[in-house]
Amino acid sequence: MEASVPIRWTSSLDTPATLKSEKKSGPDLSNAYQVILFNDEEHSFDEVIEQIIKATQCSRRRAEQCTWEVHTRGRSIVYRGPIDACLKVSSILEEIALKTEIQTA
Repeated sequence: MEASVPIRWTSSLDTPATLKSEKKSGPDLSNAYQVILFNDEEHSFDEVIEQIIKATQCSRRRAEQCTWEVHTRGRSIVYRGPIDACLKVSSILEEIALKTEIQTA
């Protein structure tokens, strides 16, 4: 009777360790997108400032700078980050009918 030799199967699928290393070596998407806020003539400075703070958790000073840029240039980049965070920021800004757009950075 022949002795049975255990057979060891290997998978061609990626292992979790491989996936982690591939994620590290891929493109950095942490700041791949940006939220643009556009000027309108319907909201006060204070409304826009407060909504930017609510959406981005930035300082009042940063929100004031963005609001002034929107007023003078017609638009401002108010947030940079991954797409899911940009979607959240944009939706919070749009709660009071501010006009936004998400672009690749």
